[in-house]
Amino acid sequence: MLDKETAVASLQTMRDYVRWAASRFGEAGLHFGHGNATALDEAATLLLHTLHLPSVIPEPYWDARLTRDEAMTFLGLVERRINERMPLPYLINEAWFCGLSFHVDQRVLIPRSPIAELIEAGFEPWIEPASVERVLDIGTGSGCIAIACAHVFEEAAVDAADNSPAALEVARENIRRHGLEDRVHAVQADVYQGLDAGHRYDLVVSNPPYVDALDMADLPAEYHHEPRAALAAGDDGLDVVRDILKGAAARLSPGGVLVVEVGNSAPAVAETWPGLPFLWLEFSRGGHGVFLLTAEQLAEAEQSDTGH
Repeated sequence: MLDKETAVASLQTMRDYVRWAASRFGEAGLHFGHGNATALDEAATLLLHTLHLPSVIPEPYWDARLTRDEAMTFLGLVERRINERMPLPYLINEAWFCGLSFHVDQRVLIPRSPIAELIEAGFEPWIEPASVERVLDIGTGSGCIAIACAHVFEEAAVDAADNSPAALEVARENIRRHGLEDRVHAVQADVYQGLDAGHRYDLVVSNPPYVDALDMADLPAEYHHEPRAALAAGDDGLDVVRDILKGAAARLSPGGVLVVEVGNSAPAVAETWPGLPFLWLEFSRGGHGVFLLTAEQLAEAEQSDTGH
């Protein structure tokens, strides 16, 4: 347990509190994988949120002093981060994705997908952004991928699908937050089951559960605060991916594409579907295990029965 009174007595400026908290985070051996890469970044993000300040502030601000109430609030959050191993976005109920702010809590996975880089590029050169009329996000969680797609594809209707009613509550909150109720629709569906049977999509994108049993057992404590159903996908990590691939050809429009993140399960995907011509995408900002298939490739595989 942190000695908050001693800390308040010895620390003064924002700079002091960030340095001190970063040292405590490093000492505690925390894992940083939910928006920040280092203990210093984590401490700064937490303090700026506590003080209701933006993520970038003028340099002189760092020498400003905290009031006692501000200091105690911050130290309480630092204590929770250490003692509970609670990911920072859950402590502050906010995460950023594609430059957009989202409400998050323990009903949904914390946004961190490398698919953000593809969204920002409009999924070019694989699709023409101006031609996209309908998008499906499978396993939408907080709605971050669906909402970010709606910002990029300004004329498109987006279905944000999830089988968790609790997650859909969060998605709807974020849809309202971004004023996209007219174009982004939260739908309860188990992959394709529950969607309008007549809808075909120019883009189907998904960051589904894909963690296999071995990796689930090795996850740092921070990840166990996230919904298990949003991470675990059976012994081989492919339970949901199987359903996505099985129905994709029937859901894509001509010229449409399927983009799915499978992370460390990428080798298992390649081994399980050797006949599918997966394009494994590369990212300049880090990330791996995201494949792309076209509607035509999926239809051909279905006809030749090379897909499982």
